[in-house]
Amino acid sequence: MLDWSSCPSVERDLQRVSGAWVFRGTRVPVAALFENLEDGAQIAQFVEWFPGVTLEQVREVLDHAAKSLALPKVA
Repeated sequence: MLDWSSCPSVERDLQRVSGAWVFRGTRVPVAALFENLEDGAQIAQFVEWFPGVTLEQVREVLDHAAKSLALPKVA
């Protein structure tokens, strides 16, 4: 599981959306981005479908995920 705490485009509140990581200022779970991309959606479509989520936020989330996955594994 990725550590989203250092990504400025997301936030987590245990009292909202069951504590899921969401795009800052919205109730849209970060997981929704990856689910939609896996299903073939384009980034522009995702931003259109989820008002409040910006293209910049999506790019920061994808960049954060890519950098996190590229880090060496600690044994």
